[in-house]
Amino acid sequence: MRKRNALALGLSSALLLTACSSDPEESETSSDANEPSSEVEAGGNFILAMPSDPVTLNPHAATDIPSTIVFTNIYENLVMNDENMELQPALSESYDQIDDLTWEFNLREDVSFHDGEPFNADAVVTNFERFLDPDTASPRASLFELVEDIEAVDEYTVHFKTSAPFAPLPAHLAHGSAGIVSPKAIEQDEAGESDLTMNPVGTGPFEFDSWEQGNELVLSANESYYGEVPAIDQATFKVVPEQSTRIAMMEQGEAHYMQQIEPANVGQFEHMDDVSVITQEQLGYEYIGFNTEVEPFDDPLVRQALTMTVNRETLLEGLYDGYGLVAESPLTENTFGYSDNIEPLEYNPEKAKELLAEAGYEDGFEATILTNDANPLRVQVAELVQDYFQEVGVTLSIELMEWGAYLDAVGEGNSDMFVLGWSSATGDADYALHPNYHSDNLGSAGNQTFYQNEEVDEWLIQAREETDEDARLALYEQIEQQIVDDSPAIFTVHNDYIVGLSDHVDGFIHLPNGVLQLKNVSLSESDSGY
Repeated sequence: MRKRNALALGLSSALLLTACSSDPEESETSSDANEPSSEVEAGGNFILAMPSDPVTLNPHAATDIPSTIVFTNIYENLVMNDENMELQPALSESYDQIDDLTWEFNLREDVSFHDGEPFNADAVVTNFERFLDPDTASPRASLFELVEDIEAVDEYTVHFKTSAPFAPLPAHLAHGSAGIVSPKAIEQDEAGESDLTMNPVGTGPFEFDSWEQGNELVLSANESYYGEVPAIDQATFKVVPEQSTRIAMMEQGEAHYMQQIEPANVGQFEHMDDVSVITQEQLGYEYIGFNTEVEPFDDPLVRQALTMTVNRETLLEGLYDGYGLVAESPLTENTFGYSDNIEPLEYNPEKAKELLAEAGYEDGFEATILTNDANPLRVQVAELVQDYFQEVGVTLSIELMEWGAYLDAVGEGNSDMFVLGWSSATGDADYALHPNYHSDNLGSAGNQTFYQNEEVDEWLIQAREETDEDARLALYEQIEQQIVDDSPAIFTVHNDYIVGLSDHVDGFIHLPNGVLQLKNVSLSESDSGY
């Protein structure tokens, strides 16, 4: 069964969000949602209550959503996603594939970095040479591993030359990690005179103001922006780990936006004045990963069996209150490459027992599942899975870890099982599948299940090099089905983002990849003085 309580991506509403009641089945889709309650007035401080601090403001080093949310308002890319996740020129005015191995980008000529340095072709070359330099060790270098050369043809023309046809290159260039950094700031960072982690310099509508780590980060409107200068003066990201405190901030008018509402807490907003709960379908997925290099999870029969023990529809309804879709594979229906022909492993505990017996585990076994202690929903998922596994004789211990230590343990293969998610940020199957299931990316590079299948490796390369869309789609269907059959993970849900937003806010855009676009935000007169 598939159900969805959020809007389709094709809506043209500037808000690109859906106001909803506590019952997802009664959710109301309306372009009038969150209209300001009084006249819009320029200025003000847009306050966001966030559960986590950014890790870094250096886009070439980032792997986490909290960091990306901030720096995508500081940096811009050659191309960026619009509110419908369509690719649009940004720092480039146009682009084209001029032969099988060459993409040409014609750059804007009216752009300066926040430090006054000019944006031009040399700046693009400097950025991508740094991005791909092994000494940089960017965790997102695989996005551009087929790029062989970046050439400044003239001051405002750049050629990307690839070692093979590379169909998803434009989509990858819209990834947050491909934000263009001031070459002067890069030089200062490399000389030890500054640190891009803490002092970002881009071309975007907002520039970095201050960061008190663990407390708040402030961005200010870029008054020299080549486009329309933001209506708000500042955006302040307040770090508030406790969800109850974030909810209280919304109720008391101390924040305009609250990230991450647990479904069980949606009802607390029903009687709040001037606050709406907003849902946004996302491109990612939640999953329970198996370490396929350790016994007994190196046996696909065991992985298939345990996948069949989990009733994902019950999980979606019971833990997520129906906010999302059951995940039948890693791809969402709004990701290029998705197929509705995939045959998932259905809930079938009796069949699971048969497979475990066939694998030699008729009496079950013991294992440990890791998850991060700051994510209550993932802890609840681990507890539910613990109960399901017990029904087939598998005893599962749960170990809670601090986020950084948890990522290290999973990335280094020091786990039996773990609960994680992946944001398919580009909207293209290559980024959803290649980092997670190609054997070149074992461990912290993305493939944290340590899954290896030579055929899947080959098909993934063929799919990224294929220029015919229909042929790419056929390859991704084949890849999806093979991954589902091999079961390196239990794909649980494509959960929705659930957030709170003041009714005094207009022009706020929450993209399905988790990015928040703030450049069009304005506040009504009563809130402009925050």
